[in-house]
Amino acid sequence: MSIDFNNTKVAFHLKSDSELERAYFLFKMISIEPLVKIGATATNFALKAHLPIEGLIRSTVFDHFCGGVSEFDCIPKIAEMHKSGVYSVLDYSVEGKEDEIQFDLALKKTLELILFSKSNDSMPIAVFKPTGFGRSEIYQKISEKTKLTPSEFEEWLRIKQRFNLVCASGKLNNIKILIDAEESWIQESVDDLILEMMQQYNKESVIVYNTLQTYRSDRLDYLKQIHLTSKKLNFKLGFKVVRGAYMEKERLRASELGYKSPICETKYITDTLFNDTLIFILDNLNQIHPFIGTHNEESTTLAIHLMAQAKITNNDPRVWFGQLYGMSDHISYNLADKGYNVAKYVPFGPVKDVIPYLIRRAEENTSVAGQTSRELSLIKKERKRRKF
Repeated sequence: MSIDFNNTKVAFHLKSDSELERAYFLFKMISIEPLVKIGATATNFALKAHLPIEGLIRSTVFDHFCGGVSEFDCIPKIAEMHKSGVYSVLDYSVEGKEDEIQFDLALKKTLELILFSKSNDSMPIAVFKPTGFGRSEIYQKISEKTKLTPSEFEEWLRIKQRFNLVCASGKLNNIKILIDAEESWIQESVDDLILEMMQQYNKESVIVYNTLQTYRSDRLDYLKQIHLTSKKLNFKLGFKVVRGAYMEKERLRASELGYKSPICETKYITDTLFNDTLIFILDNLNQIHPFIGTHNEESTTLAIHLMAQAKITNNDPRVWFGQLYGMSDHISYNLADKGYNVAKYVPFGPVKDVIPYLIRRAEENTSVAGQTSRELSLIKKERKRRKF
């Protein structure tokens, strides 16, 4: 089966003319890299100076890329998308909090979102970020096999308990738990902890999902290795497959500390690894369930071709596709229109607290070749279609 990702009537059917114009304006601004850098600096300054900019941010970039300031504020957008066959993954996108009180608050919010999702058929998936549950220094020490102090060991036990409480709640309420990836120097401890969770909670069905960032050259080898482990110990694997989000930071750190960067040398190699990972997973679908997180049309087309080839039905509950809210609607809605399982990551939170996420999103859009120009070309096409 082939899908026409140029069908802008389906892609933008939920956007009013004014929302379409706002999207055009935002992506036009994001396409200008110096402007993004200036805007990020000015926004951070305005926040520190307590200038009244939240209203402006709320009516522009926030409303385009976020669902609302609370989970309840997101309900109208969630319901609207669900009518078109697109599910939601609520993502509490408050970043940069690093103390035990904040980690416990993040745990509380995640558990609340699982129960919130249980009561709504349009939200079968919850998500959390490992560094939302504990300090990155602890993960790094574990990854580097550095001995923890007694107080750090207590911190690590609390981190493990937070993971366990969320995964247990996911199991109890039949909500899938996606766990985001982190930087390579802390990811090993995250991987090992999630593997423990999978072994405990993924025996009958897949509840717990780790994230594979395929711009890392070692990720397919890692997947193959733990695939053998899961078969031997009789549990299933869940993986969100993405290209990655920390490329510039990874390369800079490797350069400064004098070690080989874990990032693939070219985009072509990354694309090949992403696609090879999809092939391996779909060849082992009884053992590994994917959440295919991509804004790339070629990889999406490959996935649906592999599914058709293997006679995997469009709506097979083991296979999910995912994109970010406010981006790649041409992929999300055209997939949903053909009956595939599609979910949008819907960020939310207080405007001021979500601004670091929004700045990162703008910077990532600027650095990904072709992403913003593709969004703009599709919006232009839809504007023209509506006009005539």
